[in-house]
Amino acid sequence: MSNNKIIDGKSISAQIKDEIKLETQKLTETQGIIPGLAFILVGENPASQMYVRSKGKACEELGFYSITERLDENAPEEEVLFFIKKFNQNNKIHGILVQLPLPSHINEFKIIEAIDFRKDVDGFHPQNAGRLLIGKDCFYPCTPYGIVELLKRSGVETKGKNAVVIGRSNIVGKPVANLLLKKDINCTVSVCHSFTKDIKEHTLNADILIVAIGKPNFLTADMIKEGCTIIDVGINRIPDNTKKTGYRTVGDVDFEGCYEKCGKISPVPGGVGPMTIAMLMNNTLKSAKGEIQF
Repeated sequence: MSNNKIIDGKSISAQIKDEIKLETQKLTETQGIIPGLAFILVGENPASQMYVRSKGKACEELGFYSITERLDENAPEEEVLFFIKKFNQNNKIHGILVQLPLPSHINEFKIIEAIDFRKDVDGFHPQNAGRLLIGKDCFYPCTPYGIVELLKRSGVETKGKNAVVIGRSNIVGKPVANLLLKKDINCTVSVCHSFTKDIKEHTLNADILIVAIGKPNFLTADMIKEGCTIIDVGINRIPDNTKKTGYRTVGDVDFEGCYEKCGKISPVPGGVGPMTIAMLMNNTLKSAKGEIQF
């Protein structure tokens, strides 16, 4: 497989982390500021625990200060709000991340809204979401931010190109559509979802495809045009008896099927995943430097 076709999220995220590490050293040496990130983890969800661990490890590698509050699965909403308030008031903390999903008895929107939007390094607060929509300075959600960075650093031409986003979630679909519309990217954007009549009609016209629908191997070769760029955001486990775990991880794109026909493609794993953590660190550094003009 030609390396020119593969959009390698591992190497691009490593490059970004190197840049962050240098900037962090400089910030600490010149201003005595250490970027600080606080995590709040509620419950025992294994995936959430793994994500928080890897984010904490990234903080350590880059010279950040981090703190993790682990709360019981049955912790009341008030307890989560208490820790958010505590971190909002702590000057050492520049970013607050409440790991989602939360247990069903906790109101996710209320929790996100309680975070000081100037420390909302996940980019989910209504203030940041609204500012993104109208093109103002804000924290971008980490996965969409990572997707756009992948396109830029892979030399993908975006100006005037047709971009099709499959999926309309608040975490990926909607924010990435807004980022692709920005004046430094200038795509023409369509968003497809479960009620779109003929998705194939849209995808065949796409120069850039962002697939975040949560269905394994959904996008197939007959749905794409020659030479397009595909960013696969899906993470799906499918049964595989040849693996020790009994499953393997695949994206929302039939990678093998689309590979020959497309111009560039991000793999799963090793594409968008590593970028999400890199952009979280980038947002935290920006917060510590006071770079975002609210």
